[in-house]
Amino acid sequence: MKLYQALRNVTRFRTVFDFGGRDVAHWFPGHMAKGLKQMRASLKNVDCIVEVHDARIPLSGRNPEFHDSLGVKPHLLVLNKMDLADLSKKQDILRNLEKLGVRHVLFTDCLKQRDDNVKRLMPKVLEIIGRNPRFNREENANHCLMVIGVPNVGKSSLINSLRRTNLKKGRASRVGGEPGITKAVLTKIQVCERPIMHLLDTPGVLPPRIENVETGMKLALCGTILDHLVGEDIIADYLLFSLNRLEKFSYVERYNLQEPSDDIQHVLKRIAVKLGKTQRVKAITGVTLLSLCQTTQQLLMILYEPSGKENWEKSCWTDEGIFSQ
Repeated sequence: MKLYQALRNVTRFRTVFDFGGRDVAHWFPGHMAKGLKQMRASLKNVDCIVEVHDARIPLSGRNPEFHDSLGVKPHLLVLNKMDLADLSKKQDILRNLEKLGVRHVLFTDCLKQRDDNVKRLMPKVLEIIGRNPRFNREENANHCLMVIGVPNVGKSSLINSLRRTNLKKGRASRVGGEPGITKAVLTKIQVCERPIMHLLDTPGVLPPRIENVETGMKLALCGTILDHLVGEDIIADYLLFSLNRLEKFSYVERYNLQEPSDDIQHVLKRIAVKLGKTQRVKAITGVTLLSLCQTTQQLLMILYEPSGKENWEKSCWTDEGIFSQ
């Protein structure tokens, strides 16, 4: 199809996403409430709070409970998964975070075998601790940090990366691609020898009530909320809507579409064909049997299978409304 025709069709796409009166998905299981209580109880033995968050949504989705309950300690914000984020607006993000009172920020990619930013974390933490009184820990030569954040942002991956970088040792915290892997505040995990430094791995904790549907959808897109609590079809449709709204049409070439589309069912069918995720079924028409490609719930799950979700995550977003390939 000619380019001008395709662009003309784009002007007819949705400008507002219809949530259908849907409320925000709330996910605050018992281990989160227990974890937050344990974090508060452990504060007296902590020198610095390291908050890990997803670099794709740097300005939303952070748990306000952390600031209210744990804000008495020095704080470093680590924006992880920087490889999936568009950092062209990095300075704007830092300025906006500073307005919110966050002055110490570090971008990381903890899955990378060697990340220079991870190497900078320990010196940065020591600098922050040195500027603040340690009170009852003043004479203690060892340092203890607490790693906090919402689910599935890479807290355990950060700990493992620090151990790999500083101690040349393997992972000490279990990691996974879905939220809720870590369910309890663990014992101290050493991550540095000189000086001796330990980290406390903690469960991801969401606020008991998420501020609005849009924020909840962003968290769902980043894998912070379990998919079925929102609905795989809604998540996929919202991602398509966001890509079109920001005029990021790289999915057209990736999945062999003729033009940008505002129809999630059409896009999912094309992805199914592209990835070979089709299944033949027989339909009785009254005259003969026809073999058709099945387009039921399993097509809506394509984005969440390893071969599909990974590709779509490369079309990333930030709160500034910027996507990248």
